[in-house]
Amino acid sequence: MSGLDFDFYESEDPVWNPALLTIPVPGIRKMVNMAATMDDVIHLSIGQPDAPAPPHVIQATVDALEAGQTGYTMDAGLPELLDALADYNGERYGREISPENILVTTGATEAIYLALTAVSAPGREFIVPDPSFMLYAPLIRMNGGEVRHIPTRAENNHQLDPQEVIDAIDSNTHAIVLNSPSNPTGTVYPRETIETIVQEAAYRGIYVISDEVYDHLVYDNRDYASVLSCCSDLDHVMVISSFSKTFSMAGMRIGWMIASQGAIKKLRRYHMFTTTVANTPCQWAGVAALKGDRSFIDGIVETYKKRRDRLVQLVEKTPYLEGYMPEGAFYLFPSLPEGVNGNNVALRLLRETGVCTIAGDTFGESCRNALRISYATSIDNIEKAFARIIPWMERQDFG
Repeated sequence: MSGLDFDFYESEDPVWNPALLTIPVPGIRKMVNMAATMDDVIHLSIGQPDAPAPPHVIQATVDALEAGQTGYTMDAGLPELLDALADYNGERYGREISPENILVTTGATEAIYLALTAVSAPGREFIVPDPSFMLYAPLIRMNGGEVRHIPTRAENNHQLDPQEVIDAIDSNTHAIVLNSPSNPTGTVYPRETIETIVQEAAYRGIYVISDEVYDHLVYDNRDYASVLSCCSDLDHVMVISSFSKTFSMAGMRIGWMIASQGAIKKLRRYHMFTTTVANTPCQWAGVAALKGDRSFIDGIVETYKKRRDRLVQLVEKTPYLEGYMPEGAFYLFPSLPEGVNGNNVALRLLRETGVCTIAGDTFGESCRNALRISYATSIDNIEKAFARIIPWMERQDFG
């Protein structure tokens, strides 16, 4: 970690808001920065698609730029994109969604930021699966909220037990955070899990904040249960997604939130004081993605499925790694033996084999003996990586 990194994250200089101390040093950034100083590194670390965006999506961006579409849009988003999102999601999930239910954001990251920081406050408790995407807990804690983790395990495919969630609810519970398919586990929650949690939360007046950015990356013809298809109304839900993973548009930074009209009105004002509006030319790219040919999605899903299948086979051959079959996204989160420090293993793997993975403690407190492996890379790279990992693991003694 560079000196600048240390100064930013660890300094107690009174100029900084103490809330910044709730933000951990990002494990992903630490590993990628270290890998950048090395030669011949194979990345099983990066959480973004390795394919370019579809040509018609790129062309729509170019066309918008050439047409002079470089100014601000309406604060909620480009009207054409709001209409397209309402039509698309309404048709997909079989419910009435209006443009007034949608806020276009600078990637799903801004939508997550708005949702969590707008509703967290001292004394409010949030139920969050563990492991989970690294943004959730720090954003909750920045505003004084408290996080109650529900651990999941590799031997159970990291499935979330809805009864455990219900049993964790108490008088201080303000919201439940869901992420299906999950980063870092690739787990897809079955419909009964989502329905049980959403119904109980509605009965108790608790928000469900659902991060669904991998909603199209689901394998084996598995049913995908969005919160939008499991709730009777939008009064206590915020559903977040983006074009980043589905259309390989990660750097174009277009996401959105779907919620009640009242919630969207409040969050539009907050949004104006954060990023003001999302990238205008790339919002036109989003319109093209939704209204144009979507066969790109089928192609990448098939590609990721083949990579997943091979990765699972290789993990099964690797000493000390306990894998499972992830149903979505492009991650596997295998466990090491109990008590083994995954951070140390990830660092040694990188230094001694040149394979970059991400330590489990980046994603939670109950998974320090795990590694996140991304298969958003070619099968050839996956094969080469495990040609290094397997012999290295065979030499270890984690007994």
